[in-house]
Amino acid sequence: MTPPPTNTLPDDISALKALLFEKELRLNEKDKRISLLEEQVRLLRHKRFAASSEKSDEQAELFNEAEAAEPASEDDLSENTDDAETETIQYERRKSRGRKSLPADLPRVRIEHDLSDVEKVCDCGCALTHIGEDTSEQLDIIPATVQVLVHARLKYACKACESTVCTAALPAQPIPKSNASPGLLAYIATAKYQDALPLHRQEAIFKRMEIDIPRNTLANWMMRSGELIAPLITQLDHELRRGKIIQCDETPLQVLNEPDRPASSQSYMWVRRSGAPDHPIVLYDYAPSRAGSVAKNLLTGFSGYLQTDDYAGYHAVGRQEDISHVGCWAHARRKFIDAQKAAISKDKKTTRTGKADVAINYIAKLYAIEKQAKDASSEARHQLRQDKSVPILNALREWLDKTLHSTLPKGLLGTALGYLNKNWEKLIRYTEDGDVNIDNNLAENAIRPFVIGRKNWLFSATPRGAHTSAAIYSLIETAKANGLEPYVYLCKVFNQLPSMTTTEELQALLPWANA
Repeated sequence: MTPPPTNTLPDDISALKALLFEKELRLNEKDKRISLLEEQVRLLRHKRFAASSEKSDEQAELFNEAEAAEPASEDDLSENTDDAETETIQYERRKSRGRKSLPADLPRVRIEHDLSDVEKVCDCGCALTHIGEDTSEQLDIIPATVQVLVHARLKYACKACESTVCTAALPAQPIPKSNASPGLLAYIATAKYQDALPLHRQEAIFKRMEIDIPRNTLANWMMRSGELIAPLITQLDHELRRGKIIQCDETPLQVLNEPDRPASSQSYMWVRRSGAPDHPIVLYDYAPSRAGSVAKNLLTGFSGYLQTDDYAGYHAVGRQEDISHVGCWAHARRKFIDAQKAAISKDKKTTRTGKADVAINYIAKLYAIEKQAKDASSEARHQLRQDKSVPILNALREWLDKTLHSTLPKGLLGTALGYLNKNWEKLIRYTEDGDVNIDNNLAENAIRPFVIGRKNWLFSATPRGAHTSAAIYSLIETAKANGLEPYVYLCKVFNQLPSMTTTEELQALLPWANA
C-alpha cells in the first residue's frame, strides 16, 4: 500500500498521536474481523471435508472412564493443551462378536442334502449308517404377496312367509366403498412414512405386480386414513398434555398450495415428545409458521417441564408459572464443538482451543454421570445428580464467569460461552427432577424420520396432505417408541378403529394398551 504523502500529515505531535491511535484502532478492528472470518472458513472447511461426528479422539474414552464422573479440578482441565504431557493408555481391544444368530421365532424350512446311493457304500464294501447331521442356516425372503379378499355376506330367507331376507353385515371398513383393505392401507402408509418410499415409486412397484393403482388414488387413500385416525391422535394429544414432561422441536416443510401464500413459502412441522416416566408419545403438527403462538397453542393446558432448544418461539410459554423451561446440553456442547473445530493452535498446525476443550470436558463429565444413572430409578438419578452433577456445574459456572469477559463475544467460542451464560438457569434445571433428561435429543431424534422422508418426497402438495403426514407420522413414531412394529400396529388400527365410538374403546387402541 502506498503511504500517504507527508505533506498531508499534521505538524502537531499531539494530532499525529491522535491520528496514529485512530489508525491503530482501525487496524485492530480489521484484525478482529479477519480473525472471525478465518474462523468461519475453518469451520466450513471442517464441516465439508472432515468427519461429521462431534466425537473427538480425546472424547472417545471419556464417557467410559470412572473418573469422568468426578468433579473437575483446575489441574484436570488445564487449558495449556499444546504443552500437555503425552500419556500412554493401555486397553484391551474388544473381541469381534461374529455373525449374529438369526431370530429364533422365524419359520424354518428344512432342506435335506443326502448322499447318493453310491456314496453311502464304504470303500470296504459295507453300507454306511446315518449317525447325525450338520446344519447351517441362510436367511431367505419371500417378496410381498398380493391377494384379493372376497367378502361373502351370507343371506338367509324365510321359506314359510317368503317375505323375510337377512344378509350378514359387512364389518365397518377404514374407507367405505373402497377396494383397499386395512392391510393394504397399512402397507402403503408404512412404506411412505416409515421407509420413506414416495407414492410415485409405490405406484411403479404395484405396476410391476400388474396392479394399476394411480398415484392420486394412493394419495387419497392416505388422506382418508389420516382423517380416520384423527380421534386416536386427539386421544394421544390429551394424554401428552396430561403428562409431566414435553420435549419440542420443529423443522421446515414446503407446502405448495397454501391459501394466500406463494408456493415457495416455508412452513413447519412441529414435534412434541413425552418424557419419562410417561408412556412414550410422539406427535407431529403442521403449521404455516414458526411463531410463538403455534407453540402456545400446542402446549395449552400443559403444566410441567418443557424441554427445548433456545428458539425464541418457546420463551413466552416457558415463562408461564405452571411450566418449568429446561434447556438442552447437546445444543450447548455443539457450539463448543464448532469452536473447537474452527480454532487453530499457536503452532498453526492443529485445530485446538484450550477453552473449548475445557467446556467440552466439563459437559462430557455431566454426560458420564447420566450414563451411570441410565437404569436407575427417578429418585436415585436425582440423588446422583445432586451428589455429582451439581458440583461439576458449580465448577463450570465458576470457570465460565472467569472466561466469559476475556473472550471476544462475536467469535465461535464467544458465541458458545454466551449461549451457556444466557441459558444457564434452563440448562441446570434438569438436576431438579430425575425424570427430566439432560438434553432434548428425544425430540430431535423424533424429527429425523420426517427429515429423511422429506428428502424423498420433497414437499406436501396441500395443507390437507401436510396434516395427513403429521397424523400418520405421529401414529408410526409413537408405535415405534412403545416397541411396536408399525405395520402390525397400523393393521390393528385400521381393522378396529372404524367400529369404535367411545373414549374407552380408543384408549384400548393406544400403543401401550394390553402391553
